[in-house]
Amino acid sequence: MLELLVVMAIIAIVSAIATTNYFLALTRAKQKRTVADIRTIALAWEARAVDSQSYMPSGFTFPTVPVPYSSLRTALVPTYTKVLPEFDGWQRPLQFGFDPETGGAGGYAIRSAGRDGIFEAVVTPGDTTSPDCDIVFANGSFVTFPTVAQSQ
Repeated sequence: MLELLVVMAIIAIVSAIATTNYFLALTRAKQKRTVADIRTIALAWEARAVDSQSYMPSGFTFPTVPVPYSSLRTALVPTYTKVLPEFDGWQRPLQFGFDPETGGAGGYAIRSAGRDGIFEAVVTPGDTTSPDCDIVFANGSFVTFPTVAQSQ
């Protein structure tokens, strides 16, 4: 009887460890997918900007009026990319913005709310260990992104 209890305890411990690792791997996969999708959008947007001399897809400005997905899709698909991701790894909509610059092409930004689904009011530049941080790509590079997925 004691042997059975020991075996059951070992199985419980192993399954707890496996479950935790599974959910951490799932979070990392969603973050990596979001980062890859944002890179795809940015490359297409930058290729279009080279041709049109502007990041503005159709007269929208950032941050007061974000660029709608439909306008960006119209401007980029199929010439610059075959598929334009609309959602991040957590199936929440990505946000797009354009920042006009007088006499220049302006700038652009793409962001995901991250695991927690809440957009931060102030973004701290650089990598972070918080899995809930926003993932922000602007003007050719990532402004902020999680480097390590944590369990909470």
